[in-house]
Amino acid sequence: MQLEPQARRRYCTVDVFSDRLFGGNPLAVVLDATQLSTAQMQAIAAEFNYSETTFVLPPADPAHAAQVRIFTPRTEVPFAGHPNVGTAFVLARNLAAAGAAVPGQFLFEERAGVVPVRVLFDTGAAGQAGAVIGAELQSPQALTRSAPVSLEAAAACLSLPAAALRSAVHAPVVASVGLPFLVAEVGTRAALAEARPDAAAHARILPGLGVDGIYAYVRDQDDAASGAAVLHARMFAPLDGVPEDPATGSATAAALALLAELDPSADGERRWRVHQGDDMGRPSVLLGTTTRHRGRQQPVRLAGRCVPALSGVIELTGAS
Repeated sequence: MQLEPQARRRYCTVDVFSDRLFGGNPLAVVLDATQLSTAQMQAIAAEFNYSETTFVLPPADPAHAAQVRIFTPRTEVPFAGHPNVGTAFVLARNLAAAGAAVPGQFLFEERAGVVPVRVLFDTGAAGQAGAVIGAELQSPQALTRSAPVSLEAAAACLSLPAAALRSAVHAPVVASVGLPFLVAEVGTRAALAEARPDAAAHARILPGLGVDGIYAYVRDQDDAASGAAVLHARMFAPLDGVPEDPATGSATAAALALLAELDPSADGERRWRVHQGDDMGRPSVLLGTTTRHRGRQQPVRLAGRCVPALSGVIELTGAS
């Protein structure tokens, strides 16, 4: 792998879906990614070894903000949640630091399609927008789902007995709004805490389903104060080099779209709060919104706060 001489690339890391440093899901955002090859991007993502690393390039359509490519340590993916939220946060903060106007929304070109990401600002006492604090993405695709998957297969991926899973609302199923996951409901919070990825089961079961990871969740009581439906979740993807992910926006969006589609309630908006990462010491909070209008599901919106962590320069000179 040959790299151009004197190659230097700026990067920032940010903790996504958290309001405190060293919480949430860390993301590396590589700026100035023009002229990097796919192999070079993959090598840099493996070096960071985060669940995902993004690379910002000029857009094909000048009406869009950027082309964003997303890599796990092992492969490129067409869409992911925390990379969109974190990349928008970094770009907005960079604009603000340069004294430039920060747009209310970015449009990112990705393999799954154009992803709208709204910038979230702190609101001051006068009601005016203040500092950039996070972002909210909109899912790029409508929900798709597969035929049911057996409880035994999903449970094996989680190192749990089949009796620990529930199927009253839905059996385990592959769901996607841009990136597919096997989605399974677990019966209790204690069982979710006991879940562990079984790499052999993942390798045996998941490729045939067209997925690399499993998203397991448990329903909690709705939050009376906000009216939000509350979930606790975990996501395991050892096939992608991610034994467990602290916060998975793409899987969360798919799960919320699935639950909203299966909910027989009337049209309207529903809010969700999803807790992930608690069992691995990186607590994350993902705030979702699903909307049904005249019986038709609208794209899922998923928001979260972000905290800047590191910044620096990648020295590529002499790499091979």
